[in-house]
Amino acid sequence: MLKKSLKKFIAMSLVVGSMVTFAACGSQSTSTSGSGDKSQSASMERIKKNGKLVLGTSADYPPYEFHKSINGKDEIVGFDIEVAKEIAKDLGVKLEVKDMKFDGLLAALDQGNVDIVVAGMTPTPEREKNVDFSNVYYQAVQTIVVRASDKDKIKSTDDLKGKKIGVQKGAIQEQIAQKQVSGAQPVALGKISDLMLALKSNRVDAVIVELPVATSNVNANKDLVISDIKLQTEEAGSAAAFKKGSSDLVKEVNKTLDRLKAEKSVDKFVTDANNLVE
Repeated sequence: MLKKSLKKFIAMSLVVGSMVTFAACGSQSTSTSGSGDKSQSASMERIKKNGKLVLGTSADYPPYEFHKSINGKDEIVGFDIEVAKEIAKDLGVKLEVKDMKFDGLLAALDQGNVDIVVAGMTPTPEREKNVDFSNVYYQAVQTIVVRASDKDKIKSTDDLKGKKIGVQKGAIQEQIAQKQVSGAQPVALGKISDLMLALKSNRVDAVIVELPVATSNVNANKDLVISDIKLQTEEAGSAAAFKKGSSDLVKEVNKTLDRLKAEKSVDKFVTDANNLVE
């Protein structure tokens, strides 16, 4: 009787042991599958699923991005848009453009309302705490725009001491004004067009913008000029921004940017965009 009970116990142990082993194998298989899914970021997964790349930009920054009537239709154009088109093409998806205020772009990115931000944005250490950045795709010099009537009066940063300097809200130029001009009073506005209007109407004494933007606005406003002031800044250039944790998407975008730089395509995009600015 004891031997029969012992045999039954051993048999049951083997069955239970097999069940545990099978369950463990099944669990391991599920875990491996799950880790495979996790290797793709939420941003990349959404882009592939929807078949489109949603771009966040601020279309008031010619020649980077701006509105233009083409064949009677309002379109957002600029060399940033051309860069984004190439990124979408290499990802094998369509491009959808969302226009918003510059200072709301990173919030839209964090909330998942856009997949990527391409808006002449500089990858500062402060921003890098909250988003991922691509490689720099374009570098521009920071300049100061003044009224033509003030060009001979404003020749150095000392001449701007304590004066009102227009900068785009949320942009790097606000920090430049505070660091480079003693006692500067930065006036932050959401749109470049509003800044230029403020300058023309004497509400600010100067505006700090990147050279391509300054050039396009000065060409369109004969009463404005680019000053001879040289700002001592270490320009980090412009890069694309992504939701934190999107390393796979960053890697793919960098491939496109490397190709465009090798082909000198970005320089052509800048030239073409400047020709579109009225």
